[in-house]
Amino acid sequence: MNLEYSGDVARLYDLVHQGKGKDYRAEAKELAALVTQRLPQAGSLLDVACGTGMHLRYLGEIFDEVEGVELSPDMLAVAERRNPEAHLHRGDMRDFALDRRFDAVICMFSSIGHMGDQQELDAAIGRFAAHLTHGGVVIVDPWWFPETFTPGYVGASLVEAEGRTIARFSHSALEDGATRIDVDYLVGVPGEGVEHLRETHRITLFEQAQYEAAFAQAGLSVEYLPQAATDRGLFIGVRI
Repeated sequence: MNLEYSGDVARLYDLVHQGKGKDYRAEAKELAALVTQRLPQAGSLLDVACGTGMHLRYLGEIFDEVEGVELSPDMLAVAERRNPEAHLHRGDMRDFALDRRFDAVICMFSSIGHMGDQQELDAAIGRFAAHLTHGGVVIVDPWWFPETFTPGYVGASLVEAEGRTIARFSHSALEDGATRIDVDYLVGVPGEGVEHLRETHRITLFEQAQYEAAFAQAGLSVEYLPQAATDRGLFIGVRI
């Protein structure tokens, strides 16, 4: 599992995505609705791979209790500053163990794609299920499926925020059955110049059936909603 999203990139993360039009509040409301449709009395939620805590910021306005798990210490530090009332934990989604259960567990931003193979995918979904109350809900934002991934795709965005101009370019390629994404940032600060930052991610192209198999193995029902929340859709499971 890669350990990117650190240092300066962690601090740029929110600025770039919000500048691209990502509406965390609207997504949080949609996620909460999907949970309460299946478990009306849901009052607690765990965000796995919570990143900088932007979803938690708004989910905390909806649920009585919210907690988060994040592997990157730099992302976690941002999340803690943003959500001082929430209990946040450093942990790996493959083996984290908290001493409680939740009515809902979510994993957004295709973070699940950082699992390297079926065994790791099964382990992660199993951990989600192990932290659910009876009837609890798991929501997973997948990466692209092999048939929906576009090799060679180039993304670009330009954001001006906090006195900085940030240009972000990404290039996605197919590499050994996975996506390799090279991301370059140019960050311009008046009076200081332009800094170049680069990160690389490897994200597994799991098939839909592989996700569904992991949910089933974990004792969860599963449905795939192709139009929900993100362009990639969402998998939703309920603890049987």
